[in-house]
Amino acid sequence: MRPYDVILKKRNGGKLTKEEIQYMIMGYVNGEIPDYQMSAFLMAIYFRHLDKDERAIFTEIMAKSGDMLDLSPIKGVKVDKHSTGGVGDKTTLVVAPIVASLGIPVAKMSGRALGHTGGTIDKLESIPGFKTSLSLEKFFENVNKYKIAVVGQTANLAPADKKIYALRDATATVDEISLIASSIMSKKLAGGADAFVLDVKVGSGAFMKDISSAKELASAMVEIAKSHNKTAVAVLTNMDEPLGTFAGNSLEVLEAINTLKGQGDEKFRILCLTLSAWMCHLAGLGSYEKCLELSKEALDTGKALEKFREFVKAQEGNEMVVESPEKILPISSKIVEFKASEDGYISSIDTEKVGIACNYLGAGRVKKEDNIDHSVGLEFLKKIGDKVKNGDTLVRLYVTEKSNINEAMNLLKQAYNISSSKTNSLEIILDIVK
Repeated sequence: MRPYDVILKKRNGGKLTKEEIQYMIMGYVNGEIPDYQMSAFLMAIYFRHLDKDERAIFTEIMAKSGDMLDLSPIKGVKVDKHSTGGVGDKTTLVVAPIVASLGIPVAKMSGRALGHTGGTIDKLESIPGFKTSLSLEKFFENVNKYKIAVVGQTANLAPADKKIYALRDATATVDEISLIASSIMSKKLAGGADAFVLDVKVGSGAFMKDISSAKELASAMVEIAKSHNKTAVAVLTNMDEPLGTFAGNSLEVLEAINTLKGQGDEKFRILCLTLSAWMCHLAGLGSYEKCLELSKEALDTGKALEKFREFVKAQEGNEMVVESPEKILPISSKIVEFKASEDGYISSIDTEKVGIACNYLGAGRVKKEDNIDHSVGLEFLKKIGDKVKNGDTLVRLYVTEKSNINEAMNLLKQAYNISSSKTNSLEIILDIVK
């Protein structure tokens, strides 16, 4: 077998065998196939795509290229939640305690911020003392004892995906449904969960800008899960405006705690309850409707808040963050305001620009090795459909002397559009794919 023959076959629209896909992926990972031939192979996939069977094989081979976590020491059905990334997306901090408080084990490996979206691990590290690195034994012990643990991705999960993604990023082959779905699901399969709830973001702040491409991605990921005897549900959610009230690490932890206390943004609450209910349903707790009621009860009675406290303490964080988040969390006291320049209604928000503005303040990173500032971020006072007057504050910027305030303000000016006619506020849940 030669790389040339496999590239030619896919370029001409042929269906690849498992042996051919394995030959290309592992040959590239092992250094036997050079970048230029793998680039040609990826470009052939970009234009010809992979069918359902090829996607399942492609995903499996990438998943098995490194460690395959065995979560069998954890009792019960393990359901993982994955978000395709967004601005202000702190759902894990609320969903995980809700689900764990209902007796469902949450064994989660999360990532860090890169690009315009935030990372759960960075947010948790805003809590003084919180450890995001645990041994596998301690990870299992915490999940069995407390039903919850969230750690950084330390295992060698899907190394083929890491190497191939870097090449895709350099060769303009990132935005192809088969390759996106295989990339995400290879890490999910390697992570060892029994079922997956996939939060697929749609809109200006998401990777998928329109509902049709988001549905296609969601369907591909659900199909891949089923082909590997896993269950999955995809929830399509709106990212045409920032999620909730805050973006930025400490600020998002503050908002998560307030949400667990029954306060805060209603759309964010709806999203958290929806994701929690689907996770509980896939874990076998009952119908989706019953699981939604149980999730609401866990939130409204304070069960989920107490589980969050237990979770923070178990990973050596300062549990007083639950009582006094504003005092415990590092939140900058220096505030700059971005104001409306005319009367009207907020008609649209370029959420990706908002995320980049947050990074200019110091809340994110461009390269993995960049340091982030947990104290900075954005507070959104007005959203799409809201009436505003000239001079009204639209966004509060929490800044430090290191923040690039001018760049952030310029991006916010480009991101917010005000029109004379009223625009309807956005629905948060757009569709469900099963």
